[in-house]
Amino acid sequence: MTLSGKTAIVTGGTRGIGFAIAKALAAEGARVAICHPGDPHARRAEAELSALGPAFAFAADVSVEADVVAFFDAVEERLGAPDIVVANAGILREAPITEMPVEQFDRVIAVNLRGSFLTAREAARRMGASEAKAGRIITIASDLAHLGREGLSAYAASKGGVVSLTRSLARELAPAILVNAIAPGSTVTDMTSPENMSPEALAKDLDTPLGRFGTPEEIAAMAVFLAGPGAGFITGQVFGVNGGSAMT
Repeated sequence: MTLSGKTAIVTGGTRGIGFAIAKALAAEGARVAICHPGDPHARRAEAELSALGPAFAFAADVSVEADVVAFFDAVEERLGAPDIVVANAGILREAPITEMPVEQFDRVIAVNLRGSFLTAREAARRMGASEAKAGRIITIASDLAHLGREGLSAYAASKGGVVSLTRSLARELAPAILVNAIAPGSTVTDMTSPENMSPEALAKDLDTPLGRFGTPEEIAAMAVFLAGPGAGFITGQVFGVNGGSAMT
């Protein structure tokens, strides 16, 4: 129970990697709040987290400033000021650049990059207000921020922005808040289902030294480490959990 007494926020925490992170933080004793933009899985996620400790789900779109502020207000009221904030919410849209509508590009950037910015900004404000020491902000990037991928230019660009945002905030917010990123490789989630990705893209995702997809729980294990006492001298880093797809 290394996180006992801590309050944790995970955006996009109702399914996939976000839910695995939220559940792992709760299992370590943290009080956990998750947000979602009307996900029908929210009640189930909230119930599973509440079985481990104080937890709740809140309807919020991370690309909307008022929603993010309202979510953090609710967290402070119900669970206390945040100690750990995971900017996980994200979307993926696949299209060749010549066929990509500008609205699609803008939406990916809005959720993945603007959402991470709004989440981190509000976290920094609340952690500062509570005089939290060594608060933790963890962003979720991607191996595609380094590799790029045809058909996923908007997603790769958004995650490259998340990496740069993470490094800048790590310098700006030190030493009171540590900021690091996790860059997953292909992970088994709804986002990487055949409904969201082409067979060609899925085949490329398996072309790694380990030759398999990762699991949400493997990403969550890194998040728990970065949130815990063993990561007290780490900031501004990007941790690839990717089966060897990108080696830095």
